[in-house]
Amino acid sequence: MRIIILGAGQVGASVAEALASEINDVTVVDQNSPALAKLADRLDVRTVTGNAALPSVLRSAGIEDAEMLVAVTQSDQTNLVACKIARHMFNVPTRVARLRGADFLGDEMLLGDDMFAVSHAMCPEQDITDYISRLVEFPEALQVLEFADGRATLVCVRAYEGGLLVGKPIQTMREHLPPGIDARIVAIFREHQPVDPTGKTVIEVGDEVFLLAATEHIRPVLRELRRMQQPVKRIMIAGGGNIGARVAAALEKNHEVKVIECDPRRAEAIATRFADTLVLCGEATDENVLAQENIDEMDMFLALTNDDEDNIMAASLAKRLGCTRVLALINRRAYADMVQGGPIDIGLSPAQVSIGSLLAFVRHGDVARVHSLRRGAAEALELIVHGDRNNSKVVGRRIEELPVIKGAHIGAVMRKGPPKTVMKDGLPVTVSGDRIIIPHHDTVIETDDHVIVFCTRKAQIPQVEKLFQVGVGFF
Repeated sequence: MRIIILGAGQVGASVAEALASEINDVTVVDQNSPALAKLADRLDVRTVTGNAALPSVLRSAGIEDAEMLVAVTQSDQTNLVACKIARHMFNVPTRVARLRGADFLGDEMLLGDDMFAVSHAMCPEQDITDYISRLVEFPEALQVLEFADGRATLVCVRAYEGGLLVGKPIQTMREHLPPGIDARIVAIFREHQPVDPTGKTVIEVGDEVFLLAATEHIRPVLRELRRMQQPVKRIMIAGGGNIGARVAAALEKNHEVKVIECDPRRAEAIATRFADTLVLCGEATDENVLAQENIDEMDMFLALTNDDEDNIMAASLAKRLGCTRVLALINRRAYADMVQGGPIDIGLSPAQVSIGSLLAFVRHGDVARVHSLRRGAAEALELIVHGDRNNSKVVGRRIEELPVIKGAHIGAVMRKGPPKTVMKDGLPVTVSGDRIIIPHHDTVIETDDHVIVFCTRKAQIPQVEKLFQVGVGFF
């Protein structure tokens, strides 16, 4: 696919890396020549220097032959204008825009073909806010992801000394689960390397274990398999920028939140936006500031500034001073791999969090959801099954009949069902009849199933997508 990416910042570079690795013809446009040069040195992409909102620059980038425009500059206005030009002047079929402003994101009419012609809008800051909110809800987790419209949840936890499954094969997990509850260990990473899980795989201390279950079952499953932490009540956030302010606003209703912002004007500006959050002006890397604000009484510390080094320093300091759990936003993936599991509990790569919705939009076949695992080293896909036994390689076949793709595993299946009526508080309520199936070797895949597949190596993704594509006869 011929793709033009506007913006060579953190988001644009991550998008370019993800798409260039999947045999796409990628061109990146930005006014920052040094940033483009860095990108061209490490990726097989073409670069064009110039203003992304100018038709002449877009022509130089090859927009007349492009199949997709991905506008992810830091300016909403530039991204919107570029999408409009791409649609109305060059008839580019697919236009993706990164948007921050609520005025644009909340108005479908503005994004329609008659206006700015945005096929798909993405807001990385909101994606990261939602992601962090789920980690606050599951404080023992390293990663929490949702599939099948929230009906299935994946949680990554670190195996600890004395855990019920540590030193035992995975097949013994069923002995510890309550009746009627099923779950699946879909991936294991040991010392940064993937381990293909089978029933005989033995879990070791320090393993990162990815556990998948129906959302209503995930807490009982975790409770049986891991020592649960106390719910998070008190949170301190370092950084009052776009992400820090969004996270504080999302959490303040149900938590005690403090924000430390070093810029006095920014601190004053965001303080007026909160109802219950306390905003302090100071340096989060200052030991005295953290001590005065009782960091040792905090359940969680979130380092969300724009500076990787400050985030690493602040989170490490907070941990040393007694904070129960710390998270640091780290743009450089090498930094995140280095510090997570040491002084910092979670090293979060923002670009890898936000890129999932875009990848689902780009991928071949009917891909409903894409999530990056371990900062892009692996991936989980939710694929919708179409066709019948004659034109599909998966419909009507048992899982044991499917081709083996080493490192790729089917973790769960959501099967559609008619709505059903249940009693709630003495009143009949209509609820979805869809159900989550934890499949076994004899489970048969049906048309319209949502199949959740885990790939411990990204090289397997094209094979998985090809397996689930329907033949020509389907059309």
